[in-house]
Amino acid sequence: MIRVRRIGVTAVALLAMAGAAPASAQAAGAAQDRLPSAAGQSAAAGDSGTGLPPGWRVTGSGDARQLEWHTGTPVPMGDARVEFYAGDRLLGLPRPGGDGRTFRLDLSAARTKGLKKLTDLQVRASGRRLDAEEKSGAAQAPGRRGALAAAQPPAPLPAGKVDPGKPGTYRTTTGEYRLKSVRLPGLPAPVEMQAVVVTPQGATGRRPLALFLHGRHAPCYTPHSDEVSGDWPCPAGSLPIPSHRGYLQDQKLLASQGYVTVSIAANGINGQDWQAEDGGAQARSSLVRQHLARWADWAAHPATAPAAVRRGPVADLSRVLLVGHSRGGEGVNRAAMDSLYPPAADQDGYHGRTRWHISGTVLIGPTIFGQNPVADVPSATLLPGCDGDVSDLQGEVYVDGTRGVSRGTALHSAVYVVGADHNFFNTEWTPGKAVAPADDDFYEDPDQRDPVCSPGTATRLTADQQHRAGATYIAAAARLFVAGDDRVRPLLDGSGVRAPSADPARVLTHAVGAGRTGGLLPDGPLTVTGGGARLCSAVDPDASAACLDEDTPGRSPHFAQWDADREAGRRAVALRWSAAGSAVRIRPGSPVSLKGAEQLALRVFVPPNTTGTRLDVAVTDAAGHRAALGTVRADGLPGTERTASYWAREVRVPLAAATRAGLDLRRIASLELTPRTRTGQAWLMDAWGWRPGTPAVRAAALPRVDVGRLTVKEGDSGERTYRVPVRVSGQGSGQVRVYVIDPVTNEAKDRLVTVRPGGHSIDVPVLVRGNTRYSADVANDIVVKAVHGAVVGSHRGGVTALNDDPEPTVTVTPVADRVTEGETLKWRVNLSAVADSDIAAIFVVQPVTDGPELSTKDVDPQWLSDTTGESPDPERPLSSLGMYLWAAIPAGELSTELSVPTVRDQVAEQPERVRIALTGDDGQVHEGLPVVTGTVLDAS
Repeated sequence: MIRVRRIGVTAVALLAMAGAAPASAQAAGAAQDRLPSAAGQSAAAGDSGTGLPPGWRVTGSGDARQLEWHTGTPVPMGDARVEFYAGDRLLGLPRPGGDGRTFRLDLSAARTKGLKKLTDLQVRASGRRLDAEEKSGAAQAPGRRGALAAAQPPAPLPAGKVDPGKPGTYRTTTGEYRLKSVRLPGLPAPVEMQAVVVTPQGATGRRPLALFLHGRHAPCYTPHSDEVSGDWPCPAGSLPIPSHRGYLQDQKLLASQGYVTVSIAANGINGQDWQAEDGGAQARSSLVRQHLARWADWAAHPATAPAAVRRGPVADLSRVLLVGHSRGGEGVNRAAMDSLYPPAADQDGYHGRTRWHISGTVLIGPTIFGQNPVADVPSATLLPGCDGDVSDLQGEVYVDGTRGVSRGTALHSAVYVVGADHNFFNTEWTPGKAVAPADDDFYEDPDQRDPVCSPGTATRLTADQQHRAGATYIAAAARLFVAGDDRVRPLLDGSGVRAPSADPARVLTHAVGAGRTGGLLPDGPLTVTGGGARLCSAVDPDASAACLDEDTPGRSPHFAQWDADREAGRRAVALRWSAAGSAVRIRPGSPVSLKGAEQLALRVFVPPNTTGTRLDVAVTDAAGHRAALGTVRADGLPGTERTASYWAREVRVPLAAATRAGLDLRRIASLELTPRTRTGQAWLMDAWGWRPGTPAVRAAALPRVDVGRLTVKEGDSGERTYRVPVRVSGQGSGQVRVYVIDPVTNEAKDRLVTVRPGGHSIDVPVLVRGNTRYSADVANDIVVKAVHGAVVGSHRGGVTALNDDPEPTVTVTPVADRVTEGETLKWRVNLSAVADSDIAAIFVVQPVTDGPELSTKDVDPQWLSDTTGESPDPERPLSSLGMYLWAAIPAGELSTELSVPTVRDQVAEQPERVRIALTGDDGQVHEGLPVVTGTVLDAS
């Protein structure tokens, strides 16, 4: 029999290996970058409370220690970042291995400082548990238990006045161009400049340009096989996956309507962005603007353009729509920002003038790791209801995160597509259509089918249905943002109409900005009274403060996690009632103006699969005059514990009753919500005065904040104070919130800061003490988020103090290496010098060559279980288990004890031995490293 090797470790020992350093948040992401896997070793260990869970192990020693997770099922390369957690504490972002099954976190950079025990190890991506899939066959959200009953699809909405999904009058032509590759900051290998172009035939005059950027998919594949690779450049025998050709259906629809379209390749970024702290957002922005610069050149000198470009009309660079999928969405958002507010030259891969105008963006299942949307560029964000990659639907932040930041005239729309997954918006990521291996990213378990998202359910879309819906709403955004056709706006702004071309997909929208005024925002000064309601926090480890309890089955896109464990000023109003009729009063810090508005628009969500929640709505002005406006109904989305379905529907009531009652709409002092259903729950995200129309958008002149990273050596003596590098550029002044993350507790303290170009208002000093003792690297990080009148580019950085002292050497001396059964074998593990970090020595149990070997029935069964996850039966030699033993030497101490407890039996036998060898940095035994033996004598 071939035995799978089992490796166990105590939580304390693992912490010793991790040292005391926080992560520098290098954005490893979910890529399968090719690294050698641990040959011959699986990482299974008993989930015995103190041991590592199945799939986990530690390799190497000293600064080379790595926490490794291995899964039997490959993790497809996607856009959500893979993260290691201990409970609810982020340890760091692991580097992916080339096999698609192995992820490794450098323990010298893991956020373990201050932890006494490392328990409840988890692997997450967008909040979804990846390590739970092997047990259940389906990804689990952290802390989610139980399942929700499936709901039927929402009823079809009325048709809108126009249907942008209908093809236009132009025939189209398709071609490609390939230019010289470019080098981008932070990426070792050049990135391709390749694109597919689809243009309208016979169109006259200059035509608006739509540029598509795909997301993070494996860059390479081996033809006629299932092999994909995260390498860049592609290894010999493999080819680039043509992800940029996955939007041809969308391009052809837009081209038929008169748009010039281009979809650019970004495999070179996908294969390298695990190295970037921002997950590749700045690199993708640079690549987008490199292409736009070429198009600006070709518009000025058409004869110099490639043939595929010359076959179409000249592009009008004053009317540009950017479309980004997944990390491509974050990339085009950054490109829109960088086009208005240029980044620092040393972090940018484009150094020319901005010769284009971004009229709007379409973001498909996007990431937004920085939570830094561009408030003054209109956007439409498609949220796939069955997204198995960016499953927390963090793209909602492109809507919520713009509130109060700038002028509020740009429309920001969230488009929730019930039953859509992440991949099928791109045909090159769709099984049966792609030239390379592809899959449905919503993980399917035949034995535990999801009532909402498993293929064949009433709510799940087919690939063709989903792509048709996506193309329709991309065209809707183009028609509104670029062409200025306000008849399309109701399809995007929560007015409750549909585009028939998207049928049978159920597509729901809400929005902020455009014609909305007088926002009543829980994020600002606000009091809530009556009816069991409370002001809740979107992100807070305190369950009593959080908007959703951690045991809630399912998640809310509105409450997507960020880098801080607790966020200030990101809130909602939570209502819970057990009887109808108890009013909830919401009072802003100062009266808001609804002057000129026709209706009051509220964004409200209720639990998934619930229907018929009714709320009476009333307002009161500053003089105390009250008017009942009407009743709204809120229905939940179809959802299960695996979906992010706690998503707000937009509901509206006319303000006519307030006008008739003589209220001063310029000074509305409170909003009143009264439940009319017997029991229920609801969450209010905000309320606005609404009127039809799409006002012209003019970007405000704002300051831009970028945080850098300074890496220093700790030195041998003295104290040095460094400052986190922060650059403020642009114009004007604004407010940002700065979170300083404690490297020991991982808790964040925040403060509101006013920033001005060239100023030093974000001043975070970091004290580094030099010594000659070994320690782990320490990263002192900050994260920054825009609050009002500012934009944030690079949101995370800090000062990392590198250890520059050698690790102490390890020796082993016997304490009790010849004992009678029932006693404990003991050795003393010594260091040559004390260290400022815990040090661990990893030993492997080797076969004995000179007599009987100690077996599983000769040692304490609880110790065996804690160490290996194995039981004594059937009896076998300890070395056959692939047993590793850890000895942790605490910081400041010189030694610890390594022990093997034995048990007494009634069997007369010869002396039995155990052989234990210290391993090197690579986890292997090498000549010259200590080897100890122990002998157990028969007690009978």
